[in-house]
Amino acid sequence: MASTRNADTGASAPTHHAAGFMTALGRLARRPEAGSLLGMLAVYVFFVAFGGSVFAGAPGTAAWLNVAAEIGIVALPIGLLMIAGHLDLSIGAVIPAASLTVAIVSGHFGAPDIVGIAAALAVGLLVGFVNGFFVIRTEIPSLIVTIGTMFAVMGLTLGLAVLLTGSTSTSITPGPVSKALLGQFVGGMFQVTIFWWAAFAAVFAYVLHVSPWGNWIYALGGDKISARNAGIPTERLTIGLFMASGFCAAFVGIGQAMVYQSAQVSGGQSFIFNSIMCVVIGGVLLTGGFGSIVGVLLGTITFSIVNQGIYFTGFDANLGSIIIGALLLIAVLTNDTFRQLALSYSTKKKS
Repeated sequence: MASTRNADTGASAPTHHAAGFMTALGRLARRPEAGSLLGMLAVYVFFVAFGGSVFAGAPGTAAWLNVAAEIGIVALPIGLLMIAGHLDLSIGAVIPAASLTVAIVSGHFGAPDIVGIAAALAVGLLVGFVNGFFVIRTEIPSLIVTIGTMFAVMGLTLGLAVLLTGSTSTSITPGPVSKALLGQFVGGMFQVTIFWWAAFAAVFAYVLHVSPWGNWIYALGGDKISARNAGIPTERLTIGLFMASGFCAAFVGIGQAMVYQSAQVSGGQSFIFNSIMCVVIGGVLLTGGFGSIVGVLLGTITFSIVNQGIYFTGFDANLGSIIIGALLLIAVLTNDTFRQLALSYSTKKKS
């Protein structure tokens, strides 16, 4: 009798292990970042296969990590805004505005670097506040509001730069501390911005996945009216998210000024759509209410690998844009599928 029971136990053990593995796999498939993880692994294997050891080594890793760090810092708050049901296109104007602010204040007028950095960050916060204020007061879609502020900031940046310096570009020679913290290349290849990206990611992960604000952001993106009726401070939350976006865009602009030791009016426009692509490839729904910081990070890495990896292969560089476009379309088509899987799973758990 005992031997029969032991035999049954031994036979059922592999079954339990298999069931546990399938359950874990099912949970992973229902995560917002599931599709972006598969996409990242696929493109990395592809470029390692065709880019060789140079891409897989330090030069290739530094190439895509440096790009990912700059775009990633901007993509993090854009991800939160999109989860909350908003967009911010003004980042394309805030980045060069911040670069020129720190370059003019500290480079042209010779003020201490900390003063120029503080002024540049204040510009980003101010633009973010204006965006949030007009969105909540006018009920105009954030897409339209931020397009308006983008052109307004671009015009002001151009006008003030010419008025104060007589040119559309300004140089800056950062001090040793500013250069080490914001413009240094570690090992001669890796920008120090990579470490700032990791720090920003940790902060935003805490906000979205640990703090109560995270649930508020998901609720705001799911149904703004219900969120307001539930007592969530939707107006303050909206303004705070836009200010975070402006702050991060300004930080990237400062970093660019420190790295390249100059600032121009025309920089920053590529960040608008690149950051949105990173967020969407990372599994965030365009309609809001669904997404994760891990997904945004994976989407940013995927975009950057394709963006830089194409130069390590013998392919036409235009193929990179085709791959990114295909990834974006696939992400848009599959993100809602992963959301439905997650919703069905949570419903089954409750029942």
